[in-house]
Amino acid sequence: MEGYKNIWVWIETSDGEARGVGLELLTQGRKVADAVGESLVAVVIADDATKAAKAAIAYGADQVIVLQDTRFAMYETEAFAAGFCHLAKKYKPNTVLFGATTMGRDLAPRISCRLRTGLTADCTGVDMNAETGHVQWTRPTFGGNLMAVIECPNTRPQMGTVRPGVFKKGVMDAGRSAEIIQETIAELPTGRAKLIEQIKETAEGMVSLEDAEIIVSGGRGLGDPSRFALIQALAEALGGAMGSSRAAVDAGWISHVHQVGQTGKTVTPKLYVACGISGAIQHLAGMSGSDTIVAINKDPDAPIFGVADYGIVGNLLEIVPALTEEVKRLKAEKA
Repeated sequence: MEGYKNIWVWIETSDGEARGVGLELLTQGRKVADAVGESLVAVVIADDATKAAKAAIAYGADQVIVLQDTRFAMYETEAFAAGFCHLAKKYKPNTVLFGATTMGRDLAPRISCRLRTGLTADCTGVDMNAETGHVQWTRPTFGGNLMAVIECPNTRPQMGTVRPGVFKKGVMDAGRSAEIIQETIAELPTGRAKLIEQIKETAEGMVSLEDAEIIVSGGRGLGDPSRFALIQALAEALGGAMGSSRAAVDAGWISHVHQVGQTGKTVTPKLYVACGISGAIQHLAGMSGSDTIVAINKDPDAPIFGVADYGIVGNLLEIVPALTEEVKRLKAEKA
């Protein structure tokens, strides 16, 4: 495994802009790179990589490798896999971090197979084993009831996909400078699938949990699925998104897309309001990185109060509507 060095982060792009997950991974990639005394390298594959490369440098990359070609205007599995493997075989990275997004989950396993190395998927933690020098990938297993710590000691590069929202973006420094290496690839495979048209769907009023700065979540303590209307009303009043616990999803009260936790979304909003959520370890793992946590529960011994910055013990059916009305009143006064 000699000759492998540096920590790579794939910077996924959308319309020429760097997506948040890649910039988040630069934060932890920096810590891993510093731990082994290597460089943090961002990799951008796009038809126009200018903005994404600048963003990667601003968020801490020591170097950016760019593979820019009109053939990368739209994500296509075989082309991107061929392009990335071309770079990996030339530069031999020690470790590669991908976001566990739709594209990352599709691309990373193909690359790992072609490079004949391991891949740890859907991670919620990335660290360095000081004794072995191997990256430690943490991911939920057995339905989120256990956390597994995985190492890849026999092959390189070490690869993993990491959930969006696990790490926070670092402080952007637009004045930073770093080397940008422009690469080319002569031939790309002809894809067996052809993109005919890209249709962007929008849902008015819906906010991505990973991107939301405010999240109001409900759990089984609501007592009835219809009471998620109270959660939605408070979330809308605060200008945030609605989340839920796994228990509420398993009960069929709300869609899985709202689930926060090890088997749902990992989120790090500025404000997280937990209503009727006891605080199972699986849920806490998905939201404990929030800046401010407010818990509303009638049980004063609920585990959620152990991580909450502010706790309200009482009937959420009275408290949540009262909070909603107060938020609306304050907004009306400011208007």
